[in-house]
Amino acid sequence: MKKICWTLVTAVALTSCGTGIENTEHVTDKDVLKVMQEVDSHRTPSTLIAHRDSLPAWQQGKQFVVTDNQVRLLFAHSQDYDLDTIQLTGHRLEYRGYDTGSIYDNRQTVNIRLQDPASGNVYVYRTGKTINEFTPAFSIPMLIDMDMVANTARQVQGRDYYVRTPIWYDRDSEQMIAGRQFIAVHIDSVLPGNSVMPMRVLFTTLDTGQHAMVWMSDNASTMRGRDFDALFVTNDPHLAYPTITDTNWTLITRGQVAVGMTKEECRLALGAPKRTNTNPDQAGMREYWYYDGGSYLYFVDGLLSQFRR
Repeated sequence: MKKICWTLVTAVALTSCGTGIENTEHVTDKDVLKVMQEVDSHRTPSTLIAHRDSLPAWQQGKQFVVTDNQVRLLFAHSQDYDLDTIQLTGHRLEYRGYDTGSIYDNRQTVNIRLQDPASGNVYVYRTGKTINEFTPAFSIPMLIDMDMVANTARQVQGRDYYVRTPIWYDRDSEQMIAGRQFIAVHIDSVLPGNSVMPMRVLFTTLDTGQHAMVWMSDNASTMRGRDFDALFVTNDPHLAYPTITDTNWTLITRGQVAVGMTKEECRLALGAPKRTNTNPDQAGMREYWYYDGGSYLYFVDGLLSQFRR
């Protein structure tokens, strides 16, 4: 029996693989949707309710934030303006409906109209899809759907959570700063992000009042490693590890380790190692954990004996 397996890569790309003897088959939009639905069926339920309307349900005036000037390469040329000189980063474009036009195979494909209120220009994005081919997962590259941002903000803004990642950024410069993990924070606002991460979550730590932010993906996307549930949790993570002392937990929140910590404590502090090496001998079990940049941890019988950070 022919066997075909699919691997989902990045946000929307698919490649096919097999036993090496069967022919490669054409990947259709239905195949993509089927695989995405299968991936979704194995996910744990998201804390947030994702909201994405399919194109036929878009309302006039729906807004999008432009993240990159290169978006102009997506638009059809017009005699009304010079696309090559237009700077659109940061602008809000408003949806002004769509029309259809035939292409070589006579399909009636959708052309989306987007207006820039600042200039009055109307830009046309030729999707290459018929109206029946659109799903709620459809998005326009380099545009952030402000309905998606507003939906997330309604659910989390003004609430307290525990941040799960130490990868924080300065709100003004957007440069990475030293952060802490597993500490209580108050979410101040959710703002549009960039082409890779469409949202910025701004928060304040409850213990010191520090202001910071994290970049976040949409919970409806396939990039689940940076969605809300990967970044925040409702309950205090320390409660799940009652045997860890307050002293060691403080080190863990700072991403630090100390001699005598267990492997579980070290994994919480630093994450999983890139590789490990276990060597039993007469004195006990010796184990090395290796991280990027030449860092390593050395355990003897399950307890941290030496390390280099």
